[in-house]
Formats: sequence, C-alpha cells, structure tokens
Amino acid sequence: MWIADKWKDYEVLDTSSGEKLERWGDYLLVRPDPQVIWNTEKKDPGWRRMNGHYHRSKKGGGEWEFHKLPEQWSIHYRELTFQLKPFSFKHTGLFPEQAVNWDWCGEKIRSAGRPVKVLNLFAYTGGATLAAAQAGAAVTHVDASKGMVGWAKENAAVSGLADRPIRWLVDDCAKFVEREIRRGNTYDGIIMDPPSYGRGPKGEIWKIEESVFPFIQRCALLLSEKPLFFLVNSYTTGLAPAVLTYMLSTVLKDRGGHTESSEIGLPVTSTGLVLPCGASGRWSR
Repeated sequence: MWIADKWKDYEVLDTSSGEKLERWGDYLLVRPDPQVIWNTEKKDPGWRRMNGHYHRSKKGGGEWEFHKLPEQWSIHYRELTFQLKPFSFKHTGLFPEQAVNWDWCGEKIRSAGRPVKVLNLFAYTGGATLAAAQAGAAVTHVDASKGMVGWAKENAAVSGLADRPIRWLVDDCAKFVEREIRRGNTYDGIIMDPPSYGRGPKGEIWKIEESVFPFIQRCALLLSEKPLFFLVNSYTTGLAPAVLTYMLSTVLKDRGGHTESSEIGLPVTSTGLVLPCGASGRWSR
C-alpha cells in the first residue's frame, strides 16, 4: 500500500462505527467512511470535542453540524497551501491521501531534466496540479465544475503559484481530450481522477466501469514521444489495483516502461494501522 504519511497539518486520529475522526490543522472533523466497518471504543477525546460532524441521512446525503468552525481555513503540505471549506456530501475540498501521488508525480517531473507538460483531468481543487507546477511542469487543469476550478485557482494563489504556467479550463474532460487529439497536442504526464458516475453536458452518462478503459485509450493518444507518467486514481470498489494495472499495461504496452498499482491509505494515529482510501495505477518510464 502507498501511504500518505508525510502530513503535518492533517491526520486521522481514530476510526470507529463507520466514521473517522480527523485533524485538519487546528480543527477536528468527524466524517462518515464506508471502509470503517469496525466498532471500536472511542478513546480519543476528540470524539467529544469535534468542530464539525457530518451526519449521513438514511435517505441519502446528509448535513453538517458545526461547533466553532470557520467557514474557511487553510492547511499546508510541504510548500503547498490548501483552502478548506466543508460542503455537500461530507467533503472539505481536499483528499489528503492523494499526497502520496503528488510526491510521486513531483519527483518524476523534477528528475526529468527537461521541460514537462502535464494534463490533469477531473482535476477538482488542484492538489495534483499544484504539486506538478511546484515541481516545474506546465500544467493544463481541466474540470467540468466552474466552482472547483475557481477554488483550485485560490489554492494556487495562496501557494505562491499564481504566476506558474497553469492553464485553467472549465470543460467536459472527454470532449476536451477529443479536441486535443484533433489539435495534435501532447503531454509528458497525464493524471486522471475520474468519478464513479457522472453526466456530460448533453446528458451523456459516465459509468466508470464502462467508460474508463476507452477513455484511457483516448488519453494515451495525447502522450508525447517521450512520456514520463500516466496516473489513474479510483475510489470505485470494483476497480481494484490489479484492474488498474491491467488497463494501463494493455493500453501502454507499446510504450515500454513499468506499471504498478496499489491501494492508497492514511495512517491512523490511535492504532498505528492504515485506513484504505481507494487505489491508484501508475505507469512510468
């Protein structure tokens, strides 16, 4: 398992009964987590003095309950700064487990010894975008949500990266990729974090089990003559690490290189164990 264990401003303090107790900077949040199927004693005092608690509804969705929590605050990872704002369906605007992939991509870019172009698809609030830009890459950041792209720009500004070569695009990722293929544009690194389910601008249905393999095939056409990496993240239970390895190895077999996949996770302070948080597939050469 690849473990995001370099955080100082974030930690999973404890887990129990379908929930995780997290420290985000100076504030404690309790959020639901489907992986937490164990019912252990809640010894950490943070369970009784949390600043925010997301209560999931049996009808779907849920709502936040706040206790002296600001509308927005910041945390840091290495040289990067992220603005946090709790919003719908338990989210805060950051997936801390992805830090293990930010470090991997950043190292690939820094060690390339040449200009690097990176495409970040379904790019959310820009964690991977900022890590790649910080490492020296020119990044194209694509997300269909105008609000998320705006949030990513805020993160870039507070991280001191506003003047870096980042192209911010509000666009449907599948349609953008097709246009880039027609334009003949290429990238040295591709990052994607596709949703389990979604709809395109004209009602097109995206189901990751049906859509992700042909999408990876199309994206592979955007790789440069000397590509560095291709990273695929998955939070879908059916897409096990071995499935990600199989897809990337199949699509990129003529490119040489090496493919590896693993669960990603976060250390849990109270137990010393690791909370699984999805999977990632990495191709590189």
